[in-house]
Amino acid sequence: MATSVTETIVGAAVLAVAGGFLAYSSQFADLGGSGSYELTASFRSIEGVSVGTDVRMVGVKVGRVTDIALDTELFRATTVLSLQYGVPVPDDSTAIIASEGLLGGNFVEILPGASFDNYAAGAEILDTQGSVSLMNLLLKFVSGGGDE
Repeated sequence: MATSVTETIVGAAVLAVAGGFLAYSSQFADLGGSGSYELTASFRSIEGVSVGTDVRMVGVKVGRVTDIALDTELFRATTVLSLQYGVPVPDDSTAIIASEGLLGGNFVEILPGASFDNYAAGAEILDTQGSVSLMNLLLKFVSGGGDE
């Protein structure tokens, strides 16, 4: 009978520690979805970007990509960006697909504008720049091709 009580107490302690760890990690992963708002942006190419990709502003992570869909009328990739509350985005900002380096991954970077007005939740960032294919740039360089 004593081992049964001991096993129950140890099991409860393990579950409590696991619950605490889950609560702690969900704050950093933003699993609850609270404390954020969404903006959309449409890109010509989002090569290297997927759901969960970082959204950064001046090098600081301020959100993540939560959805990607193909606009079959305009043939553009529409993304939903979930940003932290308290991070204003001026309504003349630009969203670009940037690279962490030659071998690094891509992320969405918001280049803030100078407007005093900010995007409201659900608005669309109109000024966007898609990803640049490294292979296409290398092929242009190797072939000596340039716009003449």
